[in-house]
Amino acid sequence: MLSKQELNRYQRQIILPDFGEIGQAKLKNAKILIVGVGGLGSVVSLYLTAAGIGTIGLVEKDVVSLHNLQRQVLYREDEIGMSKLECALRTLQRLNKETNFDTYDCFLTEENAEQIIANYDIIMDCTDNYTARYLINDTCVKLGKPFIYGTIGDTKGQMAVFNYGCNPTNYRDLYPNEQALKQQGNINKGVMGVLPSVIASLQVNEAIKIITSTGTVMKDTLFMIDLQTLDTMKFKITK
Repeated sequence: MLSKQELNRYQRQIILPDFGEIGQAKLKNAKILIVGVGGLGSVVSLYLTAAGIGTIGLVEKDVVSLHNLQRQVLYREDEIGMSKLECALRTLQRLNKETNFDTYDCFLTEENAEQIIANYDIIMDCTDNYTARYLINDTCVKLGKPFIYGTIGDTKGQMAVFNYGCNPTNYRDLYPNEQALKQQGNINKGVMGVLPSVIASLQVNEAIKIITSTGTVMKDTLFMIDLQTLDTMKFKITK
């Protein structure tokens, strides 16, 4: 059941075709984990919180740096040097007091990944390194959890929904050569400041579609965009 306040807060979503109060109630009952609260995670966390997701988990170990502020819109100058997790929690709680937040002040590792991921319905991959991404993928495959992948670099971004639906594909189907990617370490390329918002917004949109059973989920498909030209491409991923 939605309260009068919730009906008022989410009225612009509730009146959408095929959404309604049932769709909003599904968001309220959903649990989503965000791994990494940086460029992508900043926007993902804000929009999931605003949309009315009932429980959001945040995995982050880093602190706010000056160079983050160009694209990580969740943070402010007076928070430089502070824990991203604490800053994110404080801002998100101010946005929506009805959302419950679980915080994990750690990196996702082989030792804790299964225990953390098992608690959530959907996993949002907002990481910046291949080791974490393969770990998320393999844990989600093992536990049967869908995860929504996003990556950014320069002016280009990618997004895909993995491990969802019948006979699903996963990240290894797209990038089977794990060792070659891991040797690259962190994905520390230049990034156009607005690029994380574009990809993260698409990630959130796919999560909402999955939870509410509305629209067409972009499963087994890689979406790509280049902000320099606004060219977009979609590629079918096969097992």
